[in-house]
Amino acid sequence: MKVPFADLTGAFDYIYPEIMEKLEFLIKNTQFIGGEEVSSFESEFADYSGTKYCVGCANGTDAIIIALKTLNIQPGDTVVVPANTFIATSEAVTAVGGKVAFVDIEKEYYTVDPVKLEEYIVNNQDKRITAVIPVHLYGQMANMKEIKKIADKYGLKIIEDSSQAHGSEAEGITPGTYGDIATYSFYPGKNLGAFGDAGSLNTNDGELYKKAKMLVNHGRWKEKYLHDIEGYNMRLDTIQAAVLRIKLKHLNNAIDMRRKNAELYNAELAKYGIKTPQVREKYKHAYHLYVIEQENRDSVLEKLKEHNISCGIHYPVILPLQPAYKYLGHKAGDFPVSETAATKILSLPFWPEMTAEQIEYVSSEFK
Repeated sequence: MKVPFADLTGAFDYIYPEIMEKLEFLIKNTQFIGGEEVSSFESEFADYSGTKYCVGCANGTDAIIIALKTLNIQPGDTVVVPANTFIATSEAVTAVGGKVAFVDIEKEYYTVDPVKLEEYIVNNQDKRITAVIPVHLYGQMANMKEIKKIADKYGLKIIEDSSQAHGSEAEGITPGTYGDIATYSFYPGKNLGAFGDAGSLNTNDGELYKKAKMLVNHGRWKEKYLHDIEGYNMRLDTIQAAVLRIKLKHLNNAIDMRRKNAELYNAELAKYGIKTPQVREKYKHAYHLYVIEQENRDSVLEKLKEHNISCGIHYPVILPLQPAYKYLGHKAGDFPVSETAATKILSLPFWPEMTAEQIEYVSSEFK
């Protein structure tokens, strides 16, 4: 049996006719920028994600950049991010002139460690630390209750990077409630994926919404040639908004399927003593990825490959030790939890329509 890392084709079978009809309509009517599809998606995704407002963006990275600009992060400001995440989180800080500071993660959940966050703040009071970007990784939200306490204590803004957390909850609370802003990516492989790049910025603050809405569209609010501020061209594409609107209607069902598949994996892997993903109490994991740990990860990866099973590693080199951040002077051992995880984590094949037979086949290789 051949098992890919992810198979997106099955999800399109039941929505393909509706999507093609919508695309044909938009093309025939030359509706490519803005319009009803964008405004409707923003309204619908705000409702879905439990926030008052949503601003469509060109991609998830732009969403973080706009969030930082909306919160008035200035050149020279220090913004704290977790050591184990994708570089989009940290490069957005640099893009607005900020200084990136990395902190280690919690061993069980792979998200930013609140203890390490506060330690960094206390030990670096000579720096102008203005914000923290907790990343809700693999589909599970970070420890936002504690992060919020620390942010309030030290006067930090919070941007929740929710690129992997569509449909996740922390004690009934969704991304964008603890933080000032939540950002999302709709890269095709995400729980809610576009047919290309797309993203959003979500908030409950009307003033932040208005500023972000202007920043993504050349500083305009209502009038086409009236620019209240200088902005950017980082708006959501109309065709992508239309696709997302259709797929959004099926998102809860897809996440339910992900959770059911995670339960199947948990049961199968438990037979072989494999430690399965840990879920915080009263949290809802959306399972963007299904990540386990293996002491001999690289050899396991090769064995699985030999048996036509494709896996991933998220992420094999932590950000502070990437060549891009060599200038910060970090060395091996500075982020022990993240570094250890990087040698062990293994993302197994996972998608909503994955069959029980496929899950059993992958799991059986761990005998």
